[in-house]
Amino acid sequence: MKGVSRLAIKKSLIRLFLAIKGEWQAFTAVTVGNILMALGFVIFVLPNRFPDLGVSGIAVLSNYVWGISPAWVILIANAALMAWGWRELSPRFVIWTAYSVVLFSLLLKVFEVIPLLDLEDKFMAAVLSGVIKGFGAGLIFRAGSSTGGMDIPGMALRKRYGIEMGQFSIYYNTVILALSAFVVGIQSSIYGVVGLYIYGIVLDNTTRSFDRRKQVFIITSQPYDVSSFITKDLHRGVTLLRGEGGFSGQERIVLLALLEPRQMVTLKRFLGEKDPNAFMSISDASEVLGKGFKSWKAL
Repeated sequence: MKGVSRLAIKKSLIRLFLAIKGEWQAFTAVTVGNILMALGFVIFVLPNRFPDLGVSGIAVLSNYVWGISPAWVILIANAALMAWGWRELSPRFVIWTAYSVVLFSLLLKVFEVIPLLDLEDKFMAAVLSGVIKGFGAGLIFRAGSSTGGMDIPGMALRKRYGIEMGQFSIYYNTVILALSAFVVGIQSSIYGVVGLYIYGIVLDNTTRSFDRRKQVFIITSQPYDVSSFITKDLHRGVTLLRGEGGFSGQERIVLLALLEPRQMVTLKRFLGEKDPNAFMSISDASEVLGKGFKSWKAL
C-alpha cells in the first residue's frame, strides 16, 4: 500500500510540475501586463483626473469624490463579481483573473508612493495612458486571463442569456462616462475618452499582432516544386486544392499555405525565379491555431 501511495504522490507531483511548466508564459505575461496597467493608471490617469471604464471607472470616481484608494475598490468589487460569476467561467480563467486582480490591486498601493510625472500636456498624458495600459491589457488577455471588472458579468451573461458583451459594455460604460463628466468636468472627460480610444486600439493590436500570419493562395504550372519548397525549405505545411479556371475551364492545382511574414520574401523570390507567370494572393490571418503555430492548449 505504501508503494502504491508513493507512486500516486509521485505521479501527482509530476502532473503539477508539468502544469506549472506549461503556465510560466501565462504567469510572465499576466505579471508584466499588470505592472504596465498599474503604472499607466497611477502615473497618468489619477493625477490628471481622467475617467476610466468598468470597475476601474467606479474606483477612480470614488477616489476623486471621497479620496478612497482605487486599490480597495477594485479588489472588493472584483471579489464580489467573481463570487457571482465563477460558476459560469472556466477554472483556469477564474484562477488567472483572481491572480491578475489581486496583483493589480497590490501594485496600485505600491505605486502610489512613486513620484508623479508632471506632464503639463494632458493630451500627451492621455495618449501615454492609452498606450501603456493597452499593451499591458493585451498581454493579460493573450495569456487567457482578464483584468476582471465588468468582463466577468459580461462573460457570464453572454454564456447564460446570450447577451453580447459589446452591447452590455456600451450600456454600463455610458453610465460611468456620464457620471465622470459630472465629477471631473467636460475637458478631462474628453481627454480620458481619447486615452480610452487609444487603449482599445493598442489592446486589439497587441492581442492579434503576435499571432499574425500570412495566408497565401498560389496558382502555378509547377505546383509540386513549389509545395516541396514550402515544406522542406520553409518548414511549413501546404494544402493542394483542386481548382478550375472560370474563363478557361482548365483544371489547376491551387496551393494554400500559412507562413510567417518574414518567410514571404523568401517565397516570393523563389516563385519569381521558378515560375514568373505564377499567380499568388496574399492576405493577413489575424490568428492561426494548430500544429506549428499557436497551440490549442494556450486558449
